[in-house]
Amino acid sequence: MEKIPQTILFLLLIFSFGAAQNSTARKADEFHVGVILDLGSLVGKASQTSISLAVEDFYSVHQNYSTKLAIHIRDSMGNEVQAASAAIELLENHKVQAIIGPQKSSEAAFISKLGSIKQVPIVSFTATSPDLTYDSMPYFVRATLNDSVQVNNIVSLIKAYGWREVVLIYDDTEYGRGILAHLVDALQQIDAHVPYRSAIPLSATSENMMQELYKLMAMQTRVFIVHMSSTRASLIFTKAKEAGMMNEGFVWIITDGVANVIESLSPSVIEAMNGVIGIRFHVPKSQELDTSFLIRWNRINRQFNPNELSLDKPNIFGLWAYDTVWALAQAAEKVGVSENKNKRLQTSKNSTSLDLLAASTNGPELLKEILQNKFRGLSGNFDLTDRQLPVSPLQIINVVGRSWKHVGFWTLENGLSRKLNQNSLKTTGSASMLDLNPVIWPGESTEIPRGWEIPTSGDKLRVGVPPSAYPEFVRTSKDPVTNATRACGLSIDIFEEVVKRLPFALNYEYQAFDTIDATSSTSYNDFVHQVYLQRYDIAIGDITIIYSRTPDVDFTIPYTESGVGMIVPVKEKVNKNMWIFSRPLSKGMWFGSIVFIMYTAIVVWLLEHLNGNTHLHGPFSLKQLEILMSFSIFEEKEKLKCILSRLVLLVWMFVFLVLASSYTASLASMLTVQQLSPTFTDIRELQKQGGYVGFHRGSYIEGLLVDIGFDRSKMRPYAPDELHIALSKGGQNGGVAALVLDVPYIKLFLAKYCKGYTMVGPIYKSAGFAFALPKRSPLLAEISKAIINITGGDTIIQIEKKWIDQNSCLNEDKIDGSGSAITFDSFGGLFLLTGFVTTCSIPVAFLMNHYKKDQQKVLTKLEDPNKQRYGQQGENGLIQDGDQGNEENGGCNNIDNQETIWLPGPNTNGDLPRDCTLNNRVTAKANFGSQVVHMGGEPNMSKGCSSLASELNETGGVDVTLKVPGDCLADVGSNN
Repeated sequence: MEKIPQTILFLLLIFSFGAAQNSTARKADEFHVGVILDLGSLVGKASQTSISLAVEDFYSVHQNYSTKLAIHIRDSMGNEVQAASAAIELLENHKVQAIIGPQKSSEAAFISKLGSIKQVPIVSFTATSPDLTYDSMPYFVRATLNDSVQVNNIVSLIKAYGWREVVLIYDDTEYGRGILAHLVDALQQIDAHVPYRSAIPLSATSENMMQELYKLMAMQTRVFIVHMSSTRASLIFTKAKEAGMMNEGFVWIITDGVANVIESLSPSVIEAMNGVIGIRFHVPKSQELDTSFLIRWNRINRQFNPNELSLDKPNIFGLWAYDTVWALAQAAEKVGVSENKNKRLQTSKNSTSLDLLAASTNGPELLKEILQNKFRGLSGNFDLTDRQLPVSPLQIINVVGRSWKHVGFWTLENGLSRKLNQNSLKTTGSASMLDLNPVIWPGESTEIPRGWEIPTSGDKLRVGVPPSAYPEFVRTSKDPVTNATRACGLSIDIFEEVVKRLPFALNYEYQAFDTIDATSSTSYNDFVHQVYLQRYDIAIGDITIIYSRTPDVDFTIPYTESGVGMIVPVKEKVNKNMWIFSRPLSKGMWFGSIVFIMYTAIVVWLLEHLNGNTHLHGPFSLKQLEILMSFSIFEEKEKLKCILSRLVLLVWMFVFLVLASSYTASLASMLTVQQLSPTFTDIRELQKQGGYVGFHRGSYIEGLLVDIGFDRSKMRPYAPDELHIALSKGGQNGGVAALVLDVPYIKLFLAKYCKGYTMVGPIYKSAGFAFALPKRSPLLAEISKAIINITGGDTIIQIEKKWIDQNSCLNEDKIDGSGSAITFDSFGGLFLLTGFVTTCSIPVAFLMNHYKKDQQKVLTKLEDPNKQRYGQQGENGLIQDGDQGNEENGGCNNIDNQETIWLPGPNTNGDLPRDCTLNNRVTAKANFGSQVVHMGGEPNMSKGCSSLASELNETGGVDVTLKVPGDCLADVGSNN
């Protein structure tokens, strides 16, 4: 029984040995990969840790893979030659199938060309220079993004904050220079300027950097973009703090090369960088970046860097290194390890060791698998289809204290925004900053820096002043004690007022422009050109903005009126037109008034005719026409019987009154006011007549007149004090017929000699007087704002009154002009009112007339029983109707409180009431067959009953309908 367990144990040992042999036989094939990093840098240290952890994690998940990466790490020590030597050693000794790295763009340039020759993929997650292209290096793969991606983000910030000038500080390396062309082009698109580029060579010492910073401090620009390695950027910011360039008013922007590793910098450097804003790649939150991963990452990091301070988590470069290893391991498994991994190229006797290197046989297939590999990694979407990662969101950070805070995001789709997946901002000024988190700027300031300053340590601002021929604009003199230049005049007052309104102190001094002949044709052009030559920082005076001067300088907005005009004599105009009475009204006004008069008259006639006006009964006649016209002009209330016609006429009379008053005023003005007209109204007319024209000697007006087409023989230059004499003589007496000057000079001339002259034009559009500054001067915008403030208020009026209107006289004569007649459009509202009221009265009158007729018919039906009681049929068979008279009245003259009494005929006996009182008219109506006889009298008429009876007897004894006072009823009844 004891031998059985021993046998079983022996069999188990044999089985275990066989399994071990079988396991050894199935051991994964090694896939050799080289890694070239600068292990002395922050990026190199973090990447080494991430690569080792990636290999460990990948094969713990994929234990059944037949291949396994064999990593060979080499230290480039930040040297291109060392990196190239390491690459050759890896290819020669280890037959690596791929190389991860190198770290620097300059290193990647050579090694990628070598990899393309030997068909070995070179995958770099740190080489970001845009100069590394895939055309010349087909085996180069960028497992990151090139620096040009962040250019649009930086430019969006510059535009959003309103900065116009920036200074670039960069390493004088391939990495530092690679972004320049893209950044400068993008800045030009938003009209931002780069006045200076500070290239820091690799050999620069701390003293060299300090000298360069002092040079930058003496400039006006205060916005700096730093594109350097983290090591050299740390030294720059440390020295900038010592130089006082991290105070209020400065702006520092760092690119992703430094912002991505901000957590890895020393606390003293981060403290020196307080107020800096930076651009970094955004790492999305994921479950893979959990606590267990960070613990394992720190464990391996302490193994590689035992003397370094432990990091909390890897930076973005470490995450890209981790994902790169996973992508390469998956591609290696698909490609496999070939027995004949490398094929030696044919070499000659004189071949170098580089030529002896074998080319990889599976390199093209491996490159294809790397580019087709897509997955979700620690850094986000890892997709190398385009030979680099897709553009991901960029994060804007602000260094505060010993850490950083979030400001906003930038995405290719939405631009700047505070949160992801948010609509883009309108980056057109400070208003767009409302949707970004506030920034703590250098000096712990919360106010957005202006971006430029006048250096306090620099010289005074040199203000050039010309010797103007018009002392009212500019006048210079020398201080007898200090020999300093003094200046006064309209232009000087405006400039000094501008300086007072600037948001900063401006220390300046006047410098007179010395010229042999101040009135030469090129003196002002030479004066403006001095700004371009940097002799003056600004040129002020009566400088006209013209196109030929714009290539050299930038002009502020004008502070005077613009344009070129003519000064011509005026002549009195005597109006002898016999039809002047028709001029106050235009033809359209005359026609419209006549039409409305006729229309109103016709409507009034129609209204009165419908209401039975006795003046308008019968056929239409000249008398009725006379009445109608009088209705339209003179309101005759006693002839108007209808209220609608009175309303129409009332509205028309109001319109007629306004029209008549306007006509009277306009005609009186034409007859009484003295009218003056210019001798010439157009410069072309003067040119055709061959008149002489004068201009200020030395002015650009001479060239303008030549361009218009004037013969030089007809052009005469004068000094300012000779202009009046020349114009007063006239062209026939050795003078000129007109003067052509800038509008500001014309105002000055007319202020002195206003009698007998006037301005015509402007005949040419010039931009006016302005100040000239160097191209893209930061003072341009501030001075222009101040000029707008001055010219938009009362200040400019007071300054002009001080220098131009001090000897002014008022020209009370009226210069004749055209278009003074009253037009129909001026009274369109009134005519519309009277037309509306007149037209609406017609349907209203028809409706009222129809309504009255319907009411009378109803009353007639109601009175039929009364007719049967009081009326009898006479011998002639006729029955008299007492309401017939009212029907024939037309409804407009109804008699109130009338009483109809039926009197019996000659063969009828009846008792009549004797006590009846009626205060209205007494009306009697007798019907003789087809003829009606009317008899009547005034109200309260004391007419004898006997007289009334006799009148009734004359009717022939027929039946009579009678309306009489009650006290006459007895007598009338007895005389039937």
